[in-house]
Amino acid sequence: MNKINRNFLKILSLLFALCILLMSSVVSVGAVSYSNDVSTVSDSILLVNMDTGQEVFSKDADSKRYPASTTKIMTYIIAVENIEDLDNTQIPIKQSVLDILDGTGSSLAGVESHVGESMSAIDLLYSMMVPSGNDAAVVLADYVGNGSIDAFVEMMNEKAQELGCENTNFVNPDGLHDDDHYTTARDLYKITTYALTLPRFSEITDTTTYYCEDDDTPLITTNYLIDASRGGNLYYTYAKGIKTGTTNEAGRCLVTTATADGYSYMAILLHAPYEEGVNEDEYGTMTDAADLFRWALTSLELNTVASEETPVCEETVNLAWGKDSVLLVPETDLSVIVPTDYEDSDIVIETDIPDSVDAPVDTDTVIGTATVYYQDDDGTKQELATVNLISSEKIERSGFLYVISVVSTVLQSYWFIILIGAIIIILLIYFIISRISKARRKKNRKVKHYRNL
Repeated sequence: MNKINRNFLKILSLLFALCILLMSSVVSVGAVSYSNDVSTVSDSILLVNMDTGQEVFSKDADSKRYPASTTKIMTYIIAVENIEDLDNTQIPIKQSVLDILDGTGSSLAGVESHVGESMSAIDLLYSMMVPSGNDAAVVLADYVGNGSIDAFVEMMNEKAQELGCENTNFVNPDGLHDDDHYTTARDLYKITTYALTLPRFSEITDTTTYYCEDDDTPLITTNYLIDASRGGNLYYTYAKGIKTGTTNEAGRCLVTTATADGYSYMAILLHAPYEEGVNEDEYGTMTDAADLFRWALTSLELNTVASEETPVCEETVNLAWGKDSVLLVPETDLSVIVPTDYEDSDIVIETDIPDSVDAPVDTDTVIGTATVYYQDDDGTKQELATVNLISSEKIERSGFLYVISVVSTVLQSYWFIILIGAIIIILLIYFIISRISKARRKKNRKVKHYRNL
């Protein structure tokens, strides 16, 4: 990959992190899990509104899980960030690379039929993401790693750290089971959110049927949620992509999205029931995802719960002539996803502000914060978001009151008291020395007078 494109992708990655940072500087979105009637079988779940980045449902989202082939989302990231021309880059297919999958029971995409030839990077990406071909994953890893899959895996882990993944470690590019190969639903959300910013990712992961160049056999998606012709009752019309994964240890895994009526959600589901040869026809992750999407799309909506036009609290102001307080308002309108049937009484706002603030105060000065909670029927509060509080008006400082304040502060300061004490002590010493000196002079005069007699 040339230096310009590599620098571009590094800049993209930094901008991705910067956007999150800038958003959090004004509004920090909380982690809320709304109650619902959906019965789920996946052990770890995270459902996030993609329009706001707000979590709306979670279940053991931070528990370490084996990701199986959802690993390939990170494999895609590293491959795309290190291959300049996806359509025209030809990658040699080596038998020695494919041999490492012998005896693993891997899902394959027919890459072996091209041994001794080359395949385009784009065809290998489709082969990896659509039918979940482990063969395509190792070929891409070997190519990008310059003959070292371990080097490629190291790049995967470096990227995970860069994206803020706190409980993720990769051992391979395909997701085959290893006790040291794990992630969490929350980390996988971070990885996928970033992947969605990369070229061709959405296009590839939402494909149900694809033909590689010169191949007559199509690649078929493993995601029945998006496959109208093969998905049967698992097909969900609003679903798009992204990646499935299955091993005995990982169970069923799925990362997918859904969009309808102006709302988009991403669902991460890990460790649904699966045992080879026992319940292979059960797709708990897909039924969980569809049911959660239906609930979210029909029962949740975006509402403004705090407006920059509506004061939240009052703050005491010092050093202002004729003005001893000011109303504080949110720095920006705070719109969050809430249940469609919520009431104003369900929203609780708690402020964190100092006891007082000194003038001058401008309308862009952050004075404190307001944390907005959603209160359930049982009184349980869940944090929706935190927003900065600013003054609703500009307040000038009184020069006279400022001088008085400075003088008062000086008079009450610790060092001023020490100084006054020191002066008093010095004066006392001077007074005592003066008295002693005066007494000695008087005595000397008496002695001289006596001798004169």
